[in-house]
Amino acid sequence: MNDPDGQGESGQLAGFLPYQLSVTSNAVSSLIAERYRKRFGLKIPEWRVMAVLGDAGSATQRDLTAATVMDKVAVNRAVKVLEDRGLVGRVPNPEDGRSHLLELTGEGRAIHAEVMPLARATEHELIAGLAAGEEDALRRLLAGLRQRAETLAQQTSQQT
Repeated sequence: MNDPDGQGESGQLAGFLPYQLSVTSNAVSSLIAERYRKRFGLKIPEWRVMAVLGDAGSATQRDLTAATVMDKVAVNRAVKVLEDRGLVGRVPNPEDGRSHLLELTGEGRAIHAEVMPLARATEHELIAGLAAGEEDALRRLLAGLRQRAETLAQQTSQQT
């Protein structure tokens, strides 16, 4: 097993890869979220929903849960906040009359258009601290880890 911190198999949380990934993700998300929370009053789950809708155009709540990899309760709360603020609206789902599609309103699209450059600028600030070639390597490694986790999760669900 690769042991870059020299901690061995002691079981220390700080050297546990899932913990490191979670802490890093939270730190990066919090940095970006703090920057747009002050300006737009959005929390992380709300922004994630808006970001997906900004890319997708429209989606069901189930689609949002899958795309954001958030709990359905968190997605539901975020959607409610965004609807109450007039940033997201419901439209009939032509493929399934029992559900609705969610999409950004005009005001939601305007905020999305302002927040995305701010989020990208923060991403560039973070990446500026990496050496040449590390960004591509990091993105490949993360994609590989996610794919492996999804494969293992499928195998686990098939066994039960």
